[in-house]
Amino acid sequence: MDERPVGIFDSGIGGLTVAREVFNHLPHENVVYFGDTARVPYGTKSADTIRKFCKGNIKFLLTHGVKLVIVACNTASATAMGFLREKFPSVPIIDVIAPAARLAVLCTKNRKIGVIGTESTVSSGSYEREIKNSGPDIKVFPESCPLFVPLVEEGWFNRKETVSIAGEYLKDLKKEKIDTLILGCTHYPLLRETIKKIMGSGVSIVDSGGVASECADVLRERGLANEGKGKGWHKFFVSDNPEKFKKIGGAFLGHQVDSVEKIDIEEYS
Repeated sequence: MDERPVGIFDSGIGGLTVAREVFNHLPHENVVYFGDTARVPYGTKSADTIRKFCKGNIKFLLTHGVKLVIVACNTASATAMGFLREKFPSVPIIDVIAPAARLAVLCTKNRKIGVIGTESTVSSGSYEREIKNSGPDIKVFPESCPLFVPLVEEGWFNRKETVSIAGEYLKDLKKEKIDTLILGCTHYPLLRETIKKIMGSGVSIVDSGGVASECADVLRERGLANEGKGKGWHKFFVSDNPEKFKKIGGAFLGHQVDSVEKIDIEEYS
């Protein structure tokens, strides 16, 4: 029984959609979550800057003795995974891209998959590569949606402005008649209903929640799982504005966030 916590980080609040799946699928595991709210969004930053931020984030999580790290940020997963695994070889690091890509390949029937994400995620081509590994005949249609993250961070899930912006972003994907759409950012599940309404019932929506299953597999295979019967504890840290995190975080987790601590992430750069 390994009681050390699982570490999760994201550029902000969006990674809580991944944390929610981890809480549900691995209820005995302790979890430390860090949201880099002072530097969100990562999607408009350079690759070097993203890698620097991610390195500091993991250094912070390691001060809490984490046994595994989930990079609950598509931009960071697309940009920094090789770098992070080289820098931190002693800790397993899981990304959110591969599980979603594999599920999308299983879902598609007409072999047309759309991917929406930040500018950095889309331009990296990470989803296309993962999808082509499983289905070389599949056509992939990427679309960057840079305004989605700030809209979600503001809690504008169903505002008319959000619906209008989403319609503009998604119109080309509708024209391509995709039957599966990957939400390539952990913020985007909060816009699922809006996206589903625009795309129509014939389009399967896939997000990165499946990373919880991969986390469980890695913990079990490496003998790191907490097999205790009690419910694990959850700690939340941010680099700025903990009150906003608490206010919006409940929508991501499905329950109230009671305590959030602000830290100086620059100390770990």
